[in-house]
Parts: sequence; C-alpha cells; structure tokens
Amino acid sequence: MNSKIRKILGGISLILSTLLFLDFTGCYQSWFGWMAKIQFMPALLSLNFIIIIALILLTLLMGRIYCSVICPLGILQDVFGWFGKKAKKNRYTYSKPMNILRYVMLAVLVGASVAGFASIAALIAPYSAFGRIASNILAPVYLWGNNLLAAWAESVDSYAFYSVDIWVKGGITLVVSVITFIVLFVLAYKNGRTYCNTICPVGTILGFFSRFSYLKPIIDTSKCNGCGLCARNCKASCIDSKNHAIDYSRCVVCLDCIDKCKQGAIKYVPRTKAEQAAPMGATADKGRRAFITTSAIMAGASVAKAQQLKMDGGFATIEDKKIPNRETLLTPPGSLSAKNFSKHCTACQLCITVCENQVLRPSNDWSKFMQPEVSYERGYCRPECTKCSEVCPTGAIKLITREEKTAIQIGHAVWIAENCIVNTDGQKCGNCARHCPSGAIQMVPKDANDPKSLQIPVVNTERCIGCGACENLCPSRPFSAIYVEGHEVHREI
Repeated sequence: MNSKIRKILGGISLILSTLLFLDFTGCYQSWFGWMAKIQFMPALLSLNFIIIIALILLTLLMGRIYCSVICPLGILQDVFGWFGKKAKKNRYTYSKPMNILRYVMLAVLVGASVAGFASIAALIAPYSAFGRIASNILAPVYLWGNNLLAAWAESVDSYAFYSVDIWVKGGITLVVSVITFIVLFVLAYKNGRTYCNTICPVGTILGFFSRFSYLKPIIDTSKCNGCGLCARNCKASCIDSKNHAIDYSRCVVCLDCIDKCKQGAIKYVPRTKAEQAAPMGATADKGRRAFITTSAIMAGASVAKAQQLKMDGGFATIEDKKIPNRETLLTPPGSLSAKNFSKHCTACQLCITVCENQVLRPSNDWSKFMQPEVSYERGYCRPECTKCSEVCPTGAIKLITREEKTAIQIGHAVWIAENCIVNTDGQKCGNCARHCPSGAIQMVPKDANDPKSLQIPVVNTERCIGCGACENLCPSRPFSAIYVEGHEVHREI
C-alpha cells in the first residue's frame, strides 16, 4: 500500500460513512449500512467479536490502518489538516507521547462503560463524535440543498426531488457537535492527528497492538541525511528524525513520510527489518497499556417524505405541541429496556437520522445525555417501520421484524381528562381511537347513564404498544389529552 491508495480508500470510506447520516430516503442504509457495523466502538459494545478480532488482526498485520482508512473521524481530521497544509507546509514537529492523558481518557471510557453511562463515553468515542457532526451540522446543509433542488424541479413541473423538514432535533446536542467540530478542526489544522493520539480511546487500544504489527515504516539510517522532512510532514508527530526512531503506537500508517523522503530512506516493510532498524527507546510501557487495554475490552462485554404534523377535524388551533412530563422516558422498540439501551448506546445519532417519522431525538436528560429518546410531537412510531433496529451498530437496539414490533410494548397510553376537547370544548372527537393500530382505545359514553352523551376514550393498557399515534394525532394543544408513559422494561403482548 502507498499513500495514494490509502487516500483513495480513506476518501471512499469517509463519503460512504457520511452518506449514512445524510440519507433521508433509506437507500444508502440498505447499501452501505455495514459501514457503521465495522467501526471499533460499535462492534465492541455490540460484542461483535468477529469485527473486533478482524480489526485487531488487521492492526497486527498493517498497523493502525483502521485509523487512516476506516475511521471517518480520523479521515475527517486529514481533511482539516489538508487545509492547514495549504497554509503552511512542513509544519509538524516530533512530540513525546502524552501517555498520562491517553490513559486517563481510556480510563474515563472504561469507567463510564462499567458504570452504565455510555452517553458520557460517547463524548470521546470517535464514531459517535463523527455521527453527531454529520447529523447535526452536515445533514441540515445537505437537506437545504435538496430543498433548493426540489423548489427548482417544481418550477419546471418536475417531481424528481421533494422537500423535507429541516429542524433542530436537540439544541444541546447541536452545541456539543459544533464545539467538537471546532476543536477537531483547530487541532487537526495546527497539529494533525492530535486527537487520535491523545484523546481517542480507540487509538490508544489499537496503538498497543500496532507496536507489534508485521508491516511497519522504517528508517534506513544508511540512506537518511537527517533533513527531517519526514518528521515535519508526520501528522501523528511520531517520527524522531534525530534518533531515527518511530513511535509505532501513534503511527497511523498514512505513509506521507515515504512520499516526502527524497532519499528513499523510509520503507513500509515486514517487522523483521523494522526490529533491526528501530531503537529500543521507541517502545512504550507494555504492561501498563496492556492492562488498561484489556480492561477496556472487558468493559465492552459488561417513507418517502418525513411525516408532517397533522390534525383531523379542525377542532383546535394548529400550534406546536409540547413534550409531556413522562415519568419514564421512552426508548425505541428493540432496545429491551432503558438500562440496556443506556448501557450500549453511544449516541452516534444514526437511528435519529433514519427515523422517517421524526420520532427520535437526542435526550437532554443528564443520565442519558444525547442518547435518542422517543417523543411524538412531530410524528408517531409506525408499527411497520423497523429502520432504527436495522441500522444500530452497537446492539443498543436489537434487530426486530415488523411482526415482532407489533407485539412489543414500550409504554402505554394515559388519558388526561382535563385536556380532552370533549371536556374543554364539548366537541365530539375520537381521533385517538380511530388511529390506534392495536385497537387498544375504545370510545365509551361520558355519562354512563346516557348512551347518547359525548364519548371519551378508555385505554386497554394490555393491548397498547405505546406507538404514540393517539398522542401525535390528538387535536388538543399545547399538550395532548392522551400521551404515552414509558416502561423501564419493554413487554411482549
């Protein structure tokens, strides 16, 4: 492999990974959904040992090629670094590894995972960070461009495109995404892969294995003239040109050093030659990193158009609905329980991206920070839709069929008499009963002694699946007269 092939593969990987978060049609997910499942942290949390072992073996063979070819956040940093390179060439310098910081960040990941706060770990997990950037910053721009094309197409009597809603799904998550984007841009613009080698826990884990990789870039001291071009172009700051040493735990195998060396003194060759050329001081503390790495692995074990707000009957003024005060937050069907979901979800936002019904949005609850939650102000969870379970790369949402979804009870409907227009306006309604897909809501006379009196809903909590059709289509504003209360543990009916 040379740097050109690496850049081409990395570019393809970045485009495909980004499209997963921009797609509102479902096409890209069906074609390239596997891109999310081969990422290290999602595979670790979902206990996908085949992917984990494959990535480790790949690292043992070629070094941290995952960081430069597969990880979208790593490749994105290369894009940022390219802008810095245009501003100033040969700007990098060798720096000693910041091992204490690396171990601390890995310990934070392990501790948060063991304690069940996967959302905290998601702040530093690379794929999750990239997902938030793509879904909260890049996706709105992409959708805006789509809407411009749709407007143009409509002006020429073409319907090749259609407009979609653009809305902020989570204010706090947007702020975190913007801050992450700025920090990454500044670090990469000035210092290349600083994040990968000081903060990223995946980089620390794979860095341990990359020290023993079969293929390595080595410096031929007989050809090296000490010009230092390799070090000044090393985005990982891992080449000590004065001592002819390379810190393989930080090397991301970009191979830029080979391209820049005018003497041909650096080659990507098997380990036997690397061991002959590499100084003893280039290795890191094996025992401490092996322990922490092992701990991290153990911790991982522990429709066409988005549905828009509708209203039947014209009984109320159309205004935005407010989120009801649920005692228990709703989690997607397939998540099994709130605890299981919180433990495995990394808040990558992929399920939010593919939700056609605009039901999923990031939570502002600190214990579930930025993790998706279900809410029905803009739509309801259609029984035939299982897309979130199909794309989840971590196992936080188990893959379920349409038939299985109709039997999963994520919550139950609760009627609020004082909000119902039957009581507030004296108007006949019945929206909740008409749209209930499980037949869990029946209309009965308000006055038991007068069969001709206005009817009110009665909920059969044993049949209700918590889809939210009743809550979403209730004409009462700003709070629905019927809402869904979540279940800590999902039930089967």
